[in-house]
Amino acid sequence: QVQLVESGGGLVQAGGSLRLSCAASGITFSFYAMGWYRQAPGKQRELVATVTSGGNTNYADSVKGRFTVSRDNAEKTVYLQMNSLKPEDTAVYCCYAFWMNNNYWGQGTQVTVSS
Repeated sequence: QVQLVESGGGLVQAGGSLRLSCAASGITFSFYAMGWYRQAPGKQRELVATVTSGGNTNYADSVKGRFTVSRDNAEKTVYLQMNSLKPEDTAVYCCYAFWMNNNYWGQGTQVTVSS
């Protein structure tokens, strides 16, 4: 059974930092591209950051220079380091895994940034 379990969300003041983690099980982690989406109430889901199996990264314009995605294949974990957080970063952040026709999602973790 595939599981993606996020952790690290919470409440932080604007300008602060959080580090999200997503631990994967049930997949050959190194094969998969990994990434993070977020969805705020009343807004469309937004792709925040991705990291390929080869370690290449990509970011939404809204988070470039503030967020860093990374992966540890030995730990089967993907991370999202979020710095200089803004109130508009408030959302549920979900981890996903993608390889060929296989897509898996985590349940999400709430990030709330107060002004």
